[in-house]
Amino acid sequence: MSPHRRYRQTRDWITGQTLRLISEDDAMSTAEYAIGTVAAAAFGAILYTVVTGGDIVSALTGIINKALSTSVS
Repeated sequence: MSPHRRYRQTRDWITGQTLRLISEDDAMSTAEYAIGTVAAAAFGAILYTVVTGGDIVSALTGIINKALSTSVS
């Protein structure tokens, strides 16, 4: 087999595999949406807990107070 023919066969095979993978499943299934929704809700709950904790609120309040109390020259 000539190198050119081997190259064409390999290129055609890769092109076919790529097209198959791209067109095989275009969207998420219901289970994937459910897992993504649960993960987003859990992340939101953790973020809310961290942000509303006393240390974070006092740190943010201190930063805002410091920024508001600086004088512009």
